[in-house]
Amino acid sequence: MNKLIKKSMTLFAVVSMGAVMMGAAPASSVNKEVIPAVQLVEAVQRPLLIQGAMDVETEIMMAALENPEDITLGVWKYTKGTLNGYPVVISRTRIGMVNAAASTTLAIEHFNPVAIINQGTAGGHDPELHKYDIVLGKEVVNMGAFKTDFTEKGDGIHPTTWKPMTLEIIDKETGEWTEVGSFPADETLLAAANSVKDTYTKGKIVEGTVGSADEWNKEIDRILWLNETLGTSAEEMETAAAAQIAATYNIPFLSIRILSNNEVHKEVYDRTTGEDSQAFTLEVAKAYINDYLLAETKEAPLTTEATTKTN
Repeated sequence: MNKLIKKSMTLFAVVSMGAVMMGAAPASSVNKEVIPAVQLVEAVQRPLLIQGAMDVETEIMMAALENPEDITLGVWKYTKGTLNGYPVVISRTRIGMVNAAASTTLAIEHFNPVAIINQGTAGGHDPELHKYDIVLGKEVVNMGAFKTDFTEKGDGIHPTTWKPMTLEIIDKETGEWTEVGSFPADETLLAAANSVKDTYTKGKIVEGTVGSADEWNKEIDRILWLNETLGTSAEEMETAAAAQIAATYNIPFLSIRILSNNEVHKEVYDRTTGEDSQAFTLEVAKAYINDYLLAETKEAPLTTEATTKTN
């Protein structure tokens, strides 16, 4: 049985007992009302968190929410509401790895999300990709994490010899630290994204590796070296930080990044691609909500019975 349903039934039983004890229902009464499962779980649903760094990566999604409410945590902005009747939080993380990590941590601690989608614009690395193509981050890497071999003063700088460096995440249950080289996508989120690929017509959608760092690379040789060394399909400045925090908290995570340009093809940056990223992400969110989060509760309503006995 879905954990949400179990919690809902427990919650309903507690509320019913409390109502009887307070005199809200007569002794020996039986409530055989059939209550839709979605309504029952509303009080215990964990929201879906969707992130974007800038206004052009969040405004459309915020406008799509029903009953929106703006919330500020620290200096980071969030808008919570519902999408298809399910709670969703849209987070404007601001640009950069530190902002993304801080915003993600605050959101997890405050909203306790069931899953996280980080989306927005990116620059292309893969020569096979062009502006408007979308990368589903099957893997996410921190492309600013490298270590170098020792060289003497005057021997120069040799970036092409740098080696990728692993990062540490902690298992909150065991307290053990683990070294990781990348952050894989949650398979269920990835499946939801792939299930709505046909709704997007401005470019192709591929699974790939999203690379993140506080960098904006325009040197073609470096872009191609990153693509070859790390397997990066695209680069941006937030995803890996958010993915690392999500992994620490063991929260399902997916990156969705649309190419605003690809320097390899000398394409001009187009900020409006952020609008297309949001539109596609909303379709992914709806699929994830309808086909996964609410799949079991939509199959059949629950019949609840609350009985009491007189002393």
